[in-house]
Amino acid sequence: MIELLDTNSSEIAAEFLRARSRAGSPAMGMVMTLVIVVDDDDAESAMAAARAASHEHPSRVLGVILGSARGAAQVNAQVGIGSGWTGETALIRLHGEVVKHPESVVLPLLLPDSPVAVWWPNHPPDDPSQDPIGRLGQRRITDAAAASRNKTRAIHRQCEAYTVGNTDLAWTRITSWRALLAAALDQQPVKVTGGSVTAERISPSADLLVAWLSDRLKVPIGRKNSSGPGITEVVLESKDGPISISRADGKLATFSSPDRPDRPVALKRRDLPELLAEELRRLDEDDVYAETARKLLKMESA
Repeated sequence: MIELLDTNSSEIAAEFLRARSRAGSPAMGMVMTLVIVVDDDDAESAMAAARAASHEHPSRVLGVILGSARGAAQVNAQVGIGSGWTGETALIRLHGEVVKHPESVVLPLLLPDSPVAVWWPNHPPDDPSQDPIGRLGQRRITDAAAASRNKTRAIHRQCEAYTVGNTDLAWTRITSWRALLAAALDQQPVKVTGGSVTAERISPSADLLVAWLSDRLKVPIGRKNSSGPGITEVVLESKDGPISISRADGKLATFSSPDRPDRPVALKRRDLPELLAEELRRLDEDDVYAETARKLLKMESA
């Protein structure tokens, strides 16, 4: 990694070119630009997650740390390739007046003719599509569960601000739950009359799962509390008996259904790099998430 002090976008771009030449790879097959807007304290873990995800999605990764807006404008950066990255990376620290206009630094560094994804690992903006850097992205990834306070309100704000390209990792965390529940009803097509989701008291993912089930099944779905971790049980009631998926340890679940023996199902809580990689696989609109977001808002106002 090469450190550039009191630099600018042109010098960072030039260093990318020099780094590729030193590595003997003047052309690299990068598929997108991933911009990470992160606090200094969380930058290391966020960049590590992006590095792991880059093995599936070779990208130019720009970590942007917004410092104090006071004082003279200053841009410092660490630039390089290799060291586990499949593309290029720059960790950029902004100070002073430039903090108010971070897009002026980021825009010249975007790969031409390729999509841009923006990820906020913590403290997501209330409206990602109107954020100065968020406006640059075709995909905007937030994480309500990483909000410093009021995580429930955070996911509601993301639902209120939903527009094409927005998503939240709280939604990504329930992909496996949704797949298992859909498969369960395919294998045993009973008429569901109600149900419940049991999870930690504050769980944006559980709130979204309740909304998704309510929207898809058109039946009331209750919300129960447990000590976690995460979502611990989903029960769907029917005249034939309950269908349930219980996961007490965050790793292995038990699938139960009427007139059939219980069976274990792998349902491990996924790590951040896996969640990020999943969201980077698609840049089109997630219609199901959009419908679930609308349903969650309707349930809140009911």
